[in-house]
Amino acid sequence: MNLNYVSINGKKVAYILEKNVANKPYLVFLHDSLGCIELWRNFPRLLAEANQCNLIIFDRLGYGKSDTFNSPERALDYMEKEADFLELFLATLEVEEALLFGHSDGGSIALIAAAKYPKRIKAIICEGAHIFVEEITLKGIREAKKGYQSTNLPEKLAKYHGDKTKALFDAWTETWLRPDFFKWNITAFLPQIQCPTLVIQGVADEFGSEKQVEGIMKGISHSEKQSYLIEGAQHTPHKEAQEKTLEICRSFIEKYIQ
Repeated sequence: MNLNYVSINGKKVAYILEKNVANKPYLVFLHDSLGCIELWRNFPRLLAEANQCNLIIFDRLGYGKSDTFNSPERALDYMEKEADFLELFLATLEVEEALLFGHSDGGSIALIAAAKYPKRIKAIICEGAHIFVEEITLKGIREAKKGYQSTNLPEKLAKYHGDKTKALFDAWTETWLRPDFFKWNITAFLPQIQCPTLVIQGVADEFGSEKQVEGIMKGISHSEKQSYLIEGAQHTPHKEAQEKTLEICRSFIEKYIQ
């Protein structure tokens, strides 16, 4: 794994960039609330190779090998700020055309980025994304919090995030479980999305119901949109049903991205 680093607003961001094909977009991966470059495993490269795309995988601030959060306390608009940071990151790397693959929080960030920065974002794939808060989401987070307190989950996460582990875990759980966060909602961004969109979610997703998929599909007016509920998968279809997820994504990219 050949890591590179770039400074954005005085913060170091770790990333992998593989440019293999001229005149092809970059497939850019946005991880979830506990993720990082390494936790994607081999999925990004498999998808990039299947579609002959260039590739960028990076650690969002506060995760993996990137610098810490500016502040672990998050406002209701923290994912919009993440989308703004993504735009700066891609501009700094001179990426003119990006296809975003976002998982969970990363999927929500991808939706906002596509709405705000249509010139750079050419298509998005959202896996397990949220556009509003549901009780099933909060239940899943409460269970994760119990697991963090009673299992070796902190040690497992520390292998990837080091001394940032507690801060990132608390940033996720404490933000979403805050009473005021229940009103978080990004559906207002959806009508602004003007690029091909693929929405995938595991049938047994423990962090969101089918209402998330239905809401995204209803909110996006652009005609080039697809959705799939994947059998045998929970919140992470790219791991739990990798072959099926790869095929769905490969077909989508082949259809809409030249």
